[in-house]
Amino acid sequence: MTRAHGSPTFAPMDYGAIITIEPGKRGGKPCIRGLRITVYDVLDCLASGMSEDAILRDFPDLTRDDIRACLAFAADRERRLAGAA
Repeated sequence: MTRAHGSPTFAPMDYGAIITIEPGKRGGKPCIRGLRITVYDVLDCLASGMSEDAILRDFPDLTRDDIRACLAFAADRERRLAGAA
């Protein structure tokens, strides 16, 4: 499926059960499944060029779905910010 301007359309991942925000944990930053690993931690690893396999080795509590949830969360936040501008 494609959008009118030709870019692909994908079904968004439901990250709500994976990304959690708790005021007393990591300063209220979005974390993964209540762990002390933030979305930012994972995104920073990806941005630095780490592979999913390397991230999973460094953070053995994570899964590939957790990594995808971080990306979906970031994409959704960006989409909302762009819509507010």
